[in-house]
Amino acid sequence: MKIGILTTTVREGRNNLKVAKWVLENGLKRNDGTTYEIVDLKDFDLPIMGLGTSEQFLEVSRWQEKIAEFDGYIIITAEYNHAPSGVFKNALDFLKPQFADKVASFVGYGGVGGARAIEQLKLVFSEYQVATTQRQVNLMLMVDFINMSEFAPKDYQLDSLEELFVQTNKWAKALKTIR
Repeated sequence: MKIGILTTTVREGRNNLKVAKWVLENGLKRNDGTTYEIVDLKDFDLPIMGLGTSEQFLEVSRWQEKIAEFDGYIIITAEYNHAPSGVFKNALDFLKPQFADKVASFVGYGGVGGARAIEQLKLVFSEYQVATTQRQVNLMLMVDFINMSEFAPKDYQLDSLEELFVQTNKWAKALKTIR
C-alpha cells in the first residue's frame, strides 16, 4: 500500500507541513509495510481553475500523476473561516478519476480541531467516489499548539492517529481489489 499525506495550505509560516511530518513520522514507526509519503501542495504551481499559463497546466498534469500514485490519502487540513483552504479546493478541482475507489482520512487543526473543514471535505470526496474513514484526528489550537501557533501535539492524540492509520490501511487494501 502507498498512502499520500497531503498538505492543503501554501501560506508562509503554516503549520500544515509540521502536522504532515508528525503524521509521517508516526506512520513510519508503525513498520506496517505501507509506504507513506508527504505530498506538499506548495510544491505545485497550480493555476486557478480556468486560468493559467501553459507551464502551469504542465503542473496540473504533474499534480494529477502524483495523486494517482496512491492507494489512499491522509489529508492534513487547516480550518479557515469554517472551511478548508481555497487553494486546496482549487487543487481538488483538477482531480477526480485519480481518487476513484480509494480512501481518505483527515487530520484537522483549528479552533475546533478542523472539524468543520473536514465535514466539508468529506462531501467533496464523496463526489470523487472516495471512502472516508470514521476516525479523524482533531488538533485544537488551544491545546495542541503553543500560543496557538507552534505545533506541539498532546500524547493522547496518538491513539486517534493510530486508529486513523488502521482504518486507512484497511480500506486502502479492500478498495484496491475493485480498482
